[in-house]
Amino acid sequence: MSKVECQLCPHHCKLNEDGIGFCRARINKSGQIVALNYGLITSIALDPIEKKPLRRFLPGSSILSVGSFGCNLRCPFCQNYEISQAGFEEAYARKMSPESLIENALELKGQGNIGVAYTYNEPLVGYEFVRDCAKVAKKNGLKNVVVTNGCFCEEPMRELLPDIDALNIDLKGFTQKFYDKLKGDLETVKRTIQVATEYSHVEVTTLIVPGENDSDEEIRELSQWLATVGKDIPLHITRFFPNYKMLDRNATEVAAVYRLADIARESLEYVYVGNC
Repeated sequence: MSKVECQLCPHHCKLNEDGIGFCRARINKSGQIVALNYGLITSIALDPIEKKPLRRFLPGSSILSVGSFGCNLRCPFCQNYEISQAGFEEAYARKMSPESLIENALELKGQGNIGVAYTYNEPLVGYEFVRDCAKVAKKNGLKNVVVTNGCFCEEPMRELLPDIDALNIDLKGFTQKFYDKLKGDLETVKRTIQVATEYSHVEVTTLIVPGENDSDEEIRELSQWLATVGKDIPLHITRFFPNYKMLDRNATEVAAVYRLADIARESLEYVYVGNC
């Protein structure tokens, strides 16, 4: 049997029968690429919406946050690497259908829950589950939020976005050199941001990693470009702490985070600092 190419993200993994993609969450089954992690929930919690982070989308509300396993990037500073870098064999998960997840979300409305946030790992490597849950949530009057690295192809994003109310998209940096280290593609992420703003509320997060993406020039270019998409798109400049494969690095200096936030404010109306 010939290989089948996954069309979800720029890796375009070509998989033999039972072959698993770079993301560890997609598999070739009988000539079709399907989500190996469909309905497998590793993390679930009721979070403040600001934790996503979303600062200008229904502030003060809570949202049921769910995660699975897998990711199509390899960030050495990942805070959730136990699930993002896990595969089927390593992930401890429970099975939930879209209907049961949305039932849980509805039961939490009395605690201020507005919907479901697909987050923690990279949710879109489990595209089909997010898509199916989002449709059920929408029918029940709930909001859908996606927290993503944005490294996904335009066609599947356009199919999903009509059911998504808000996104926080990681813009890891503003050079392809940095994205090469993460196994990602800058232009794809930029396009995702552009497309997402046509459908949904969008906020952007950049984690400032010392010595990697922390120059004044890079943040100035990043914020100037983001302003061409929308000057009112909120940008979250967040502080790095040693984690995963970057335990040898120092945390970003607080003063540097505030300085870079001020530079971003030259171009953008809403800039927030995080982890400080």
